[in-house]
Amino acid sequence: MEIERINENTVKFFISYVDVEERGFDREEIWYNREKSEELFWEMMDEVHQEEDFTFDGPLWIQVQALDKGLEVVVTKAQLSKDGNPRFDIIADEKAQTEDRIGELLDHHFHFNNDDQTEVEEEDYVSFIAYFHDFEDVINLAKRPWPKEMETKLFSYDNKYYLYVEFSYDFFTETEIDNNISLILEYGIESERTIEFLQEYGKEVISTDVFTTINHYFL
Repeated sequence: MEIERINENTVKFFISYVDVEERGFDREEIWYNREKSEELFWEMMDEVHQEEDFTFDGPLWIQVQALDKGLEVVVTKAQLSKDGNPRFDIIADEKAQTEDRIGELLDHHFHFNNDDQTEVEEEDYVSFIAYFHDFEDVINLAKRPWPKEMETKLFSYDNKYYLYVEFSYDFFTETEIDNNISLILEYGIESERTIEFLQEYGKEVISTDVFTTINHYFL
């Protein structure tokens, strides 16, 4: 679980669905079983308290955002006003950024028809993320022949390198996508991170054409 302390009263953390299951919870169960979801939440809050010394006595403002591969949770402690009522000091800019990010995620995952917004189209691409412990593995991977239509980005986070790959159905068949992913996994490990997580918490090393750029500078 990744934890980020926003300020004295607010903490944000991300937990992948793999981590959820490793803790003994079923991915579907946490949405429909209130007792299980509360159990998972307080288990995560105990971990936040231990790592960040974040006490959570009193009223809390909780926002849960479901991403492709995990949950992002923002927790803010209430400050009591003079009349004894809870007051949440949420910075307006932070709240606006969070709302914008939710809108971007919806736009990313769902393409609504302009005439009828109740209709949803399927995504026209497949994305995949792998991570590498050593940059040398990324260099060796770049030596292999790759189709120019494949979109790529490279990030660094927590002493690892993360390769984001996007395959458009306009250029690739399912078999071709599977073959390319299998080749990547000969050098790297499939990651549960999302592109949104890497863009927010990681450092972008190469913004496009990762393999071409690496071959230009290292080969």
